[in-house]
Amino acid sequence: MTETATGTDWQSWQESWDRQQEWYMPDREERFRVMLDMVEAVVGPEPRVLDLACGTGSITDRLLKRFPNATSTGVDLDPALLAIARGTFEGDDRVTFVTADLKDPDWTERLPHASYDAVLTATALHWLHSEPLAALYGQLGGLVRDGGVFMNADHMIDTGTPRINAAERAHRHAAMDRAKAAGALDWAEWWAVAAKDPVLAAPTAERFKIYGEHADGDMPSVDWHARTLVTSGFGEARAVWASPSDSLVLAVK
Repeated sequence: MTETATGTDWQSWQESWDRQQEWYMPDREERFRVMLDMVEAVVGPEPRVLDLACGTGSITDRLLKRFPNATSTGVDLDPALLAIARGTFEGDDRVTFVTADLKDPDWTERLPHASYDAVLTATALHWLHSEPLAALYGQLGGLVRDGGVFMNADHMIDTGTPRINAAERAHRHAAMDRAKAAGALDWAEWWAVAAKDPVLAAPTAERFKIYGEHADGDMPSVDWHARTLVTSGFGEARAVWASPSDSLVLAVK
């Protein structure tokens, strides 16, 4: 267990976040597995990683369990999720966390390294609209070393297949309803629990001042992500994993 002087069981918070996320994405671990497979395939088992929009450090957790000699810099703006991340990895000198706004043009100046072998992110960048996301990809083109990788696993919608999209959504939501009836917490319920916790209450209130209730960004297609990454300085990019609703796009510098 990862308890600190506050008496907070950070590991339990990590696990509850994972369960809440899995309610939306039952194949979440599969995308992480493929992500780390491709890290190993392209840059090897001892990478310097930037965990972009890291949240509680879900990617970092799986990275270090699989590659003990890896290092990770987690960057996020959410004070509540960063509190869980910092509490979980307290004392682990392989991990550094940075508070930064990815829409700030100077956010990379806060990082401890000028370049990374791999920049990884999952289910986060849909909070950005296409224009700031393209600008972010341009920054990442300068941050990933030559031969390094960027991977983004997120909701990516092909608007050219409306019947397939509607069928997938109806099927997924029926499964979510069954899980909810069995006691699964959704996003709003998880945050309501966090808001009542004596340690997380203040940072939770602060995160809602920053972000509001819901993402208002875009969910462009895989093709958009691949094209934008290539124009941002990457040599090639394509999907390396997909579910009916989400994709994992890999770009090699």
